[in-house]
Amino acid sequence: MPLYRDEVVVLRTHKLGEADRIVTMLSRQHGKIRAVAKGVRRTASKFGARLEPFMVADVQFFEGRTLDTITQAVTIASYGAEIASDYGSYTAASAMVETADKLTDADATQQQYLLLVGALRSLSRGEHGSSLTLDSYLLRALSMAGWAPSFFDCAVSGAPGPHSAFVVQLGGVVSDELAPPGTPRLDASTLGLLSALLSGDWTLADAAADRVKSQASGIVAAYAQWHLERGLRSLQHVDRSNEPVKTLRDAQLARHAASPTFIPLPKAPIA
Repeated sequence: MPLYRDEVVVLRTHKLGEADRIVTMLSRQHGKIRAVAKGVRRTASKFGARLEPFMVADVQFFEGRTLDTITQAVTIASYGAEIASDYGSYTAASAMVETADKLTDADATQQQYLLLVGALRSLSRGEHGSSLTLDSYLLRALSMAGWAPSFFDCAVSGAPGPHSAFVVQLGGVVSDELAPPGTPRLDASTLGLLSALLSGDWTLADAAADRVKSQASGIVAAYAQWHLERGLRSLQHVDRSNEPVKTLRDAQLARHAASPTFIPLPKAPIA
């Protein structure tokens, strides 16, 4: 059985036996990989710390019948410490790796890997607000997976926009003729921010008002939860405030204060 190596970002780990772990990773060339890291929970382990969530590493694998085995690991980028030191960054990163885990499989494209690594790097450096970085990542990752939202032309008929009626189940904004009764309407500022997050226009995104960011986050969360079906458990813990958070209690209060308004969804599809 051959050896192979690849660059990976660690998505999650769980215990196996007394000293081992099963590590789930998204790789550059081999899609999502689940492999056993033997002995990493022992204090004398040579590469245990290199296989924690949010870490990027060059890993060598021994191919097995059911699970591969990790034989070497060399750190490429260590984002874990910087991300874990800030509550907003940590919760955003947790939602990102959970999304990557749900969206990808062994045939995942290199673009998904590069997108996740770039988002984690941005979080660790504090280049943009953690909530904005998460929203941009979610929109781009879903687009790469085939669920690109429309924020201008009608998602159903293709009728030229702008349109303001947003229907999660239909893939974005729809024309007035196709909008079910009670469909929420988005203002131009919110749609502009959503488009900027999808395209990577950070000048526009960073300058958006807090109210607009909050509404856009609600739309992105609803869109991601719908298309991922089982939903993202990490999203409920994401800090959507715009101020630094120093304690867990502060984070809980900020999260409730900044929680976006719930957006009702139509109960039945359009005939």
